[in-house]
Amino acid sequence: MVRILLVEDDATVRDAVAAHLLRAGYDVQTAADGGAGLKAYTHGSADLVLLDLMLPVMGGLELSRLLRSLRPDLPIVMLTARGQEHERIAGLRHGADDYVTKPFSMRELELRIRSVLRRAARPTGPVVERLTDGDLELDLVARSATRADRPLALTAREFDFIAFLMRQPGSVHSREDIIKEVWGWDVGDTSTVTVHVRRVREKVEPDPGAPVRLVTVFGHGYRWDPTPAEGS
Repeated sequence: MVRILLVEDDATVRDAVAAHLLRAGYDVQTAADGGAGLKAYTHGSADLVLLDLMLPVMGGLELSRLLRSLRPDLPIVMLTARGQEHERIAGLRHGADDYVTKPFSMRELELRIRSVLRRAARPTGPVVERLTDGDLELDLVARSATRADRPLALTAREFDFIAFLMRQPGSVHSREDIIKEVWGWDVGDTSTVTVHVRRVREKVEPDPGAPVRLVTVFGHGYRWDPTPAEGS
């Protein structure tokens, strides 16, 4: 059974979400503030965390950062009453895989959870088991990544994003296409892609300010340029 940790200080929202997810077949643990959320995770772990942005004791952004330090690929969905773009971007920068803006429908929340869990699940039998580009290697079965033979900490969404691009080197993908193929959204805020591009570049580029792998094709989208083979 999938275990979800819900960290939400509003008791009405917390109880309603927990009750719905329990009826949907999830094992749900709740916490009312960031400190209690961190303690609950370290004591019991979770397969996914639903995390309110505005929390007492420890804010959602700080808790997200700490959870990522414990498990880089932990699926995190932010819950926030704030609709401003800069708040959503802040959540994504701190490791959220997705976000839902309050007020939200329980059906929407459940679909978002399923989408994130599906993306985080290990593939059952991929034709290609590894993707390699220079010093960067993705193990699609173990869902792990290394760069220069050192483990590379990626969120589940970052891993999927890189794998999607590496499977089609040299092809240009619009932000709308990436939202659909990587996030599974037919409609979504494309600034989400922009944030992930910035985060991925910080992890895979020799110089994130002058990217040579994940490059921007102005007016069209993004392209993965393979690292030239030595001697070529």
